Amino acid sequence: IMLVSNITFFMPSVLTLVGIPGLESVQCWIGIPFFATYLIAMIGNSLLLTIIKSERSLHEPMYIFLGMLGATDIALATSIVPKMLGIFWFHMPDIYFDFCLLQMWLTHTFQGIESGILLAMALDRYVAICYPLRHAAIFTHQLVTQIGTVVTLRAAILVAPCLVLIKCRLKFYHTTIISHSYCEHMAVVKLAAENVQINRIYGLFVAFTVAGFDLMFIILSYIQIFTTVFRLPQEEARLKAFNTCIAHICVFLQFYLLAFFSFFTHRFGSHIPPYIHILCSNIYLLVPPFLNPLVYGVKTKQVRSHVIKMFS
Repeated sequence: IMLVSNITFFMPSVLTLVGIPGLESVQCWIGIPFFATYLIAMIGNSLLLTIIKSERSLHEPMYIFLGMLGATDIALATSIVPKMLGIFWFHMPDIYFDFCLLQMWLTHTFQGIESGILLAMALDRYVAICYPLRHAAIFTHQLVTQIGTVVTLRAAILVAPCLVLIKCRLKFYHTTIISHSYCEHMAVVKLAAENVQINRIYGLFVAFTVAGFDLMFIILSYIQIFTTVFRLPQEEARLKAFNTCIAHICVFLQFYLLAFFSFFTHRFGSHIPPYIHILCSNIYLLVPPFLNPLVYGVKTKQVRSHVIKMFS
């Protein structure tokens, strides 16, 4: 690393992740629940993918989207947890600058993909409940594949300029120490000594474009769904339609509530200790992959029956 002045680094090749600032002495213990959460997430989502792939009766849009969600959760958790545990347990805080950018891109891309899949699942339930006779004709396997491709490309393309802006515009850095346990966008941008405003603005633009767009249409979809459900003449039909949406609602609520809680504590919680900010970010990334297979395993009858059949 070439030192330009006493406090400024020019294009550092290696950065250092602190982990959880203020809790360095107990990080080895914090790593235990993190590892347990990661392990359960891997097992649960892998089991979910295996069941959906092996059972032809589950080759429907709802379950295909659920499989996409499971694969995204595995990739999202794997992009941060191994390095995080390396910091907590093996005192390996250093990360190459380019690998840090790659981790950043993967993490935020998978977050965007997960948000898009939740929107697709909400639209699928909307058509299935509001237009049941047309559902099979609208949500064909070709359309499901196209939705998956568009959701993936949208997230990857929107996040990519964050890397370009950091790599090309941020040349001088106050420090090479990242007060975080993974390479989060704003945590890296805050290290820079110049040109940070455009990075901040673009990061907010991506977050509100993806999350704002998806959340708005998810809410509109469920308003239409509940309006249709409450108009059904038979109570049994209402209950059945409502039950098909409970798992989706639980997953979408925990994803967006954790996301907004983490976002607002970072942006407006200046009086909150740094370790609270970092723990919120980690929980936001780890809890959805952990909870999603549990929620669908408990609340979705078809998945639950196949799990029981697999182990019985």
